[in-house]
Amino acid sequence: MSYTVTIQPSGKTITVNADETILTAALRQHAVLAYNCRNGLCGTCKNKLLNGSVSYDQAELKGLSDADREQGLILCCQAKPNEDVVIEAELIDAVSDIDIRTVPCRVASMKQLAHDVMQLQLKLPEGMGLIFLPGQYINFLLSNGEERSFSIASAAADNEMIELHIRHVPGGLFTDHVFNNMQEKDMLRFRGPLGTFFLRQELTGPIIFMAGGTGFAPIKSILQQMFSQPQQRDIFFYWGVRAQQDLYLHDLVTQRHQQFDRFHYIPVLSEPMDKDNWQGRCGWVHDAVIEDHPDLSDFSVYASGPPPMILAAKPAFSAIGLQADHMFYDSFEFSHEV
Repeated sequence: MSYTVTIQPSGKTITVNADETILTAALRQHAVLAYNCRNGLCGTCKNKLLNGSVSYDQAELKGLSDADREQGLILCCQAKPNEDVVIEAELIDAVSDIDIRTVPCRVASMKQLAHDVMQLQLKLPEGMGLIFLPGQYINFLLSNGEERSFSIASAAADNEMIELHIRHVPGGLFTDHVFNNMQEKDMLRFRGPLGTFFLRQELTGPIIFMAGGTGFAPIKSILQQMFSQPQQRDIFFYWGVRAQQDLYLHDLVTQRHQQFDRFHYIPVLSEPMDKDNWQGRCGWVHDAVIEDHPDLSDFSVYASGPPPMILAAKPAFSAIGLQADHMFYDSFEFSHEV
């Protein structure tokens, strides 16, 4: 049993097999819809159902509110058609030709960047470099059948050496292994690249990047891409962490700030420690953005980090003029990083 899903306004049609979600079928057929977590949590894949009906295996979907349902919105990463359906959704052409593959890799190096952040360098087999857009992520495939998601922090040009920033979640199956048992030369497998968090080249105005914690990883990848060519626009990077020790690559970002006139770096601490003697910005990172830029109508915003940061920023930025289609986000669900 299969059903047809028509994607408007493009008119693209895909076939969804029995027990397959709309997003899974779309990716299989290179019709890429906006998505991120694929677990019904972030809401990135929310689109309007124009005709037909769908069902969900999960009773509760954090990414879909009652108000969303009343407006006819569905979560394509979880929705399964009950019949032929029509949805309204944007196709993301920039990643439609990038193959999602299962790739073996070896741990080339491990470096602890902070008390709870480990940098992994993964070496891919020669000739099997990963083609990806800066900002995308990979899913580790664990022996028990589970997966864990981490954003790529390296430049796209370094496609045979993948850099990740792993935040330790105590008690977490995977991150406990990384911090306590993993060794260099260990073999792993991952699937990727995944996600639609990447730089939209067609938007030419000033940019605000906003990261919370290891949400810096995909932004680091995007910034390396941007720094490789002259920039004619201002780039602002706001990095929100608890204390100064959590700015785990502060010196590197400061160096880039000194090298590039149009790159502005603003670290923000929510809980500075007395020993920090911190003289910089304090509070919530999205509030710092609003204080500096009370009118966002000319900006594009790329936000990456924990869900509370994203949820707070979206309405706050919209209220001061940010266009809905000029905000892109990678919402880190820590339950899927452990």
